[in-house]
Amino acid sequence: MADWLIHKLVTWYSTAQRILPWRGTADPYKVWLSEIILQQTRVVQGLPYYERFITHFPTVIALAQAPEEQVMKLWQGLGYYSRAKNLHKTAEYIATELGGEFPKTYKELIKLKGIGDYTASAIASFCYNEPCAVVDGNVYRVLSRLFGISTPINSTEGAKAFRSLAYQLLDTKEPGTYNQALMEFGALVCTPQAAGCSDCIFQSHCWAYQHQEVGTLPVKLKKISVKKRYFNYLVWISADKKTLLQKREGKDIWHGLYEFPLIESESPLSGVELSAFLAAEGSHWEPVLYNQSPVIHKLTHQHIYTSFWVIMTPELPDNAVLISDVVAYPVSALTAKFITDFWQL
Repeated sequence: MADWLIHKLVTWYSTAQRILPWRGTADPYKVWLSEIILQQTRVVQGLPYYERFITHFPTVIALAQAPEEQVMKLWQGLGYYSRAKNLHKTAEYIATELGGEFPKTYKELIKLKGIGDYTASAIASFCYNEPCAVVDGNVYRVLSRLFGISTPINSTEGAKAFRSLAYQLLDTKEPGTYNQALMEFGALVCTPQAAGCSDCIFQSHCWAYQHQEVGTLPVKLKKISVKKRYFNYLVWISADKKTLLQKREGKDIWHGLYEFPLIESESPLSGVELSAFLAAEGSHWEPVLYNQSPVIHKLTHQHIYTSFWVIMTPELPDNAVLISDVVAYPVSALTAKFITDFWQL
């Protein structure tokens, strides 16, 4: 089964693969960068980010030497900002501790910050031809449907079972090409919805297709409950066209990004409630709600309900920044949209 599957899959890939800038290269920096960007991100969304990063930082040394805020600014809009922070820290480690050279084995690659089994396997197989099986969402989907596996992919048992199967099927002679072919097949043909079963090269051998179970596989355990959070941003504006920004600290979302002064509440705040809160803090300026309906930012485990309150004031502290300079700061996607809409920056 393995030899037949490999031949059919690689033959398909030779003519059907997309032309992408990180393909056809054995440069571990470019492969690593693309894989980090494409985590939790579709290719069409990640491609312009990849191109911007390569333009600004053509080598891992260039990335390591860049200020963290520049890296975060270029990442702005991709979400999951810990990826960007780990990317920068790992680049610094490679530049300073490894002489600018990437490790050449899976065993050493997986020790790097922000690099897990999937990314280490991808770099090792694509760049060094090490026989490592890459198991991502596309691979889970193809294998579960092809072999009729209903074990939840996000369970410990499922992770072990699929990884074991992936290694059984791996082309040990050309692991990089095979891995890319399998992932590409999942991305282009064996898709989550509207799978291209009518033109599938595995149609006659696919358990899910034969049993009309394509729509039910792969199986995933139900998501955990989603927490609701209420963010109230205070957009201070002074007479000399300045505002206040602060950097998010601690282990929370958007760590390292900038934002307007924030009041987080357990439920939506009214103007009266917010005014009372500000009065208690010694401020008597009236907040005006910019967005009548909260902006809802949905993350995996939490939904952020955001309100922007505009407060006009004669003057602000010395650490205030010019409104015209706000665009230089790395911020979350929802804050970036507010800045664009409100100030037309």
